[in-house]
Amino acid sequence: MKMRPNSALAMMALILGLGSSQLLHAADTTAQVQTLVNQGQHSQALAMADRLLASNARDPQARFLKGIALTELNRLDEAVAVFQKLTGDFPELPEPYNNLAVLYAQQRQYEKARAALEMAIRTHPSYATAHENLGDVYARLASQAYDKALQLDSANAAAQSKLALIREMMSGTNQGSAKTRIATAAAAPAPATPTPTQPATAPNTPVASTPAAESAKAAVPATAPTATPAPTTPAAATTQTRAPVTATAAAAPATAAAADAAQSAEREALQMVDEWAKAWSRKDVKSYLSYYDKDFRAPGGVSRKTWEQEREQRVGKPGKIAIDIEKPTAKIDGDVATVRFRQHYDSPGFNSSTAKTLELVKRNGAWRIRQERVGG
Repeated sequence: MKMRPNSALAMMALILGLGSSQLLHAADTTAQVQTLVNQGQHSQALAMADRLLASNARDPQARFLKGIALTELNRLDEAVAVFQKLTGDFPELPEPYNNLAVLYAQQRQYEKARAALEMAIRTHPSYATAHENLGDVYARLASQAYDKALQLDSANAAAQSKLALIREMMSGTNQGSAKTRIATAAAAPAPATPTPTQPATAPNTPVASTPAAESAKAAVPATAPTATPAPTTPAAATTQTRAPVTATAAAAPATAAAADAAQSAEREALQMVDEWAKAWSRKDVKSYLSYYDKDFRAPGGVSRKTWEQEREQRVGKPGKIAIDIEKPTAKIDGDVATVRFRQHYDSPGFNSSTAKTLELVKRNGAWRIRQERVGG
């Protein structure tokens, strides 16, 4: 089974509490570590990452790259420890969870791998790599279950057939332990759509892929055959030629009114998103949560209560935060609005730039968030 680790954090902007000159130096040093990792010089990358961490022990990018280097040097227990600590210090990042799951899978600890991948998906539901890896883990767990069934009942033809099917499916993705390989390029800022966050995109290779937003294609209805008009008398023809003129004249005010209504709805939707971001920035948790609809679909399939508790903890934690909404656009379809924008999040210990999409629904004349996702 070949699972897909990630070799660069989507949040490339994560630098903690440094001055401007230090920021430039830290970014250059981190870039050099990434280059060494990509070139397969893992011992040198590890040494440089350790030097960087000596001056800034919390630097998430350096720690992440150190975990990659340790993985490639087959120092798996140390790599696991690095990624575990990253998930604790930066639970917002999906990549450490993903790579931790890859290491667990290599050690055949599939339940732990499953739990780590579910956390990655809860953090960023549009993280395609984590979804793919979770499918591989489920396939391995199913294989183990069918093996056990055959040990207990060797004549179970159904279990034999299902096991053969799973093994055939997995044969094309390396049934052995997960093989970690390094991507040749770093991910761009925050989960973006491969069009986007995700968070900007990383190359979609077996090793590094950032959460990418996925879209479904709508089916195109078939066109009904056009009926042949029946012959008309001169009088009828005259009536028919006048009808379109009358209809057009009557439709003009209606069309203008509909356009005005659509523009008004767009303005209201964008204003709501602006107010939501401001409530978040001033850490007004009660106001922030009030912008979510009663039917809001919490990411990862968690309950609304669990999600709200997580948000209260993260939004309300000490420290100033700022959320900036860049280039928002709204598309209205009846009582549903789709708002897309780039979200810039800034705090003393965490910075990110992410493409985000909010699906809004109108309730009692006010827009509320029904779904929130990273990417398009």
